[in-house]
Amino acid sequence: MSALAGVWRLDGAPGADADCARVLAALAPYGPHANAQRCESDIALGRRLFRVLPEDRHDTGPVALPGGGWLVADARLDNRAELERHLLIEAGRARLMADAALLAAAWTRWGEACLGRLVGDYAIAVWEAPRRRLLLARDPFGHRPLNYHRGRGVFAFASMPVGLHVLTGTPPIPDEARLAAFLALRPEEGSATFFAGVERVEAGGLVVVDRHGLTARRHYAPAIEPLRLAAPGDYAEALRERLDQAVAAQLRGAEEGVGTHLSSGWDSGAVAATAARLLAPRGGRVAAFTAAPRAGYVGPDPRGRHGDESPGARAVVALYLNMDHVVVRGDGRSPLADLDRDIALSGRPALNPCNHLWVNDLNAAARARGLSVMLTGDFGNLGLSDAGQDALPELFLSGDWRRWWRLARAVVGARALSPAGALAASLEPAAPSLVAALRRLRGRPQSRPGAHSALPPGRWPRLATDAAPRPAGRTARRLAALTRLDPAAYGKAALAAYQIDVRDPLTDRRLVEFCLSIPVDRLIAAGRLRGLARLALADRLPASTLESPTRGYQAVDWHEGLSSDRDAVGGDVERLAGVPAAARLLDLDRLRALAARWPAGGWHRDEAIEDYRMALLRGLAAGRFLTRTLGVNG
Repeated sequence: MSALAGVWRLDGAPGADADCARVLAALAPYGPHANAQRCESDIALGRRLFRVLPEDRHDTGPVALPGGGWLVADARLDNRAELERHLLIEAGRARLMADAALLAAAWTRWGEACLGRLVGDYAIAVWEAPRRRLLLARDPFGHRPLNYHRGRGVFAFASMPVGLHVLTGTPPIPDEARLAAFLALRPEEGSATFFAGVERVEAGGLVVVDRHGLTARRHYAPAIEPLRLAAPGDYAEALRERLDQAVAAQLRGAEEGVGTHLSSGWDSGAVAATAARLLAPRGGRVAAFTAAPRAGYVGPDPRGRHGDESPGARAVVALYLNMDHVVVRGDGRSPLADLDRDIALSGRPALNPCNHLWVNDLNAAARARGLSVMLTGDFGNLGLSDAGQDALPELFLSGDWRRWWRLARAVVGARALSPAGALAASLEPAAPSLVAALRRLRGRPQSRPGAHSALPPGRWPRLATDAAPRPAGRTARRLAALTRLDPAAYGKAALAAYQIDVRDPLTDRRLVEFCLSIPVDRLIAAGRLRGLARLALADRLPASTLESPTRGYQAVDWHEGLSSDRDAVGGDVERLAGVPAAARLLDLDRLRALAARWPAGGWHRDEAIEDYRMALLRGLAAGRFLTRTLGVNG
């Protein structure tokens, strides 16, 4: 992996080389192994290297392009063999090429069109000297970060915002609009970041800069055609093949041993089991890490959930002789414990401090075992284990009654929704007011608007007005959901803090596009919700996993650590009262009231989860981001 930097003095002033060196110095935690840069009069590009892949030892820095200019890349290419074939690069030479060099060869051959041929995680910067233009691009699902700053007479880019803050005129100032959207759980849309004056290349995006200005567009816009195979078994076999392909590609650099997240669910289980199957013939091992509540915890679980996932994970491990189970139990730490460090390394507030805590614990455990790669399965419900339930309104409103009826029966049969709930879900996008009225007539409890958020009530109408229109079509909505959260900064933070490279095979472009092509009626094989995934994973997961009536709930004991740190909660709220930006952004009266009326129990109830795990903790995370960024002393 690499941390990228570049400075272009558009005004022709000297100093690009020195400025780029300062940016790279600020990025040292993300690339401690090697540092290199190149300069040409008014522009300089560079990278700091963190060696993870076998070919990284051949990475010498910015790659010179034959026609003039350079390329720097933070990349892991998962289809190297295919690219080498098309580029006519023989095996001996390919072994000596870092991924950045292979990317440079692809760019030389195909230009911007090469982006459509890449599979993997990447952020790329290309200086085309003959055309005097700079191009920045990110992979389709945004696993590598790339930020930029447009200043007076200068354009600069860096993997992380901290690199840009060292430049004159770009102090770390919070972007309050972006923080408000974060607190409202709005998708991360557009180029805005959490810092004023710092923008991001969007996932699947291409930014082109020349002396006339900047243009941005999406380079990733796949044309997904419905797949028609003969039988459900054919779809299941094809799905298994794509899963094997995705996991195999992401094992590069971890052929002897890899870490995986392993909950009691399907997605992480599918990744861990597939990795074990692939590594077994060559003697490789999988360390499967499961987060669990503290030993002896007996608190009630939220409705429909189970709080200790270690028994379910253990059933998966029992199937594989080369899989070691590492249960990491909570130690009573407060969800506030890691906030400041996580903010410093990721450059953004923690979306869910409770989950950040156990993820950090798993990364620390993996590092203690000498591992450098951790596989996850965070996005499987948008692809591998897609239920198809979100197609109900589309099928209903289009009059596709047969397919709607089959899906609705599967949803009701799985007890995901009641018959009335399935009908309401089908009607709600077209008639939300009618559905809300019917629910009131039936005496159904109404959700508390904004209960999950620390935003003042007055901010909600403005956010609703500013909301982007919902993408049309189920495929477009699923693609948008894959990029609603930008995960790249969290990945860089894990690399800097624990030297762990976090990878998600379930966002392999080939696997995602295959899943998007499966017709909804094929997802419910045998009339069962997730029937196709159930069929595809039956060869690698136990029946107890595939037939579990409840879902896991991570960090079920979160409230114990928070309660032990109650004084810090109150202190944080009072400190924020003296910060004007916090007073504008947060409902401090509500946060103060929550800190004062601490529950004696009932932490598993929806209301307590919304008030404390979501609104309070996320509000404090945003507040810590504000105070740290603004330099407010605590």
